[in-house]
Amino acid sequence: MSTDRTYASPPCLAAEVDPAYSDPSADAADDVARWRRDTRAQLRTARDALRVTERDTISHALQAHLRTLLTQRFGSVRGRIISFYWPIKAEPDLRPLMATLHQEGAVIALPLVEQKATPLVFRHWTPETRMQRGDWNIPVPPPEADRLTPAITLAPLVGWDDDGYRLGYGGGYFDRTLAAVSPRPFTIGIGYQAARLTTIHPQPHDIPLDLILTEAGIATERTASQ
Repeated sequence: MSTDRTYASPPCLAAEVDPAYSDPSADAADDVARWRRDTRAQLRTARDALRVTERDTISHALQAHLRTLLTQRFGSVRGRIISFYWPIKAEPDLRPLMATLHQEGAVIALPLVEQKATPLVFRHWTPETRMQRGDWNIPVPPPEADRLTPAITLAPLVGWDDDGYRLGYGGGYFDRTLAAVSPRPFTIGIGYQAARLTTIHPQPHDIPLDLILTEAGIATERTASQ
């Protein structure tokens, strides 16, 4: 296998999708949008190709790493509001840990789109919650579930880079939410190690996450000075 690639991992075929990947001119907004669209498609195709057993192994590893991280950084989860996500499109499935932390006294929230092009809303979830279909047909808590402000938020990743920037699905909802929520939650990106990119070509609206976690453990973390 050649080692002169300009991308970070085999599934990340950015340089072959778009030659502008390594060209500074790609920072023009229209070029970045095109590059992100193509890279997102490549990463999702690679993710969809994983066998169920591979996804399960990755999800189990991520749950173990996340459990350790929460314990070491925050101690007891009792009473702490943590926003998870409901997995779609071959995302890592953390729902078993979500239920376990609920049993241990954490207050679990799930994000949902209640109005297009506005920040996400976080609503309370328990194993007894009667879910309904939300945006993209994602199961979400009903409108009568309490609205919460999380202290810790998990953000699913399509791709990520070492500066903590996230490549999502293109709707801008997490960036919009992080810009609006006060106080800002500690935000942990959850993704596959193979989805590491050299850069996502961050734009002014992109907000870096505090930490990115993959099946290999903590992949990157921003310091207070950053």
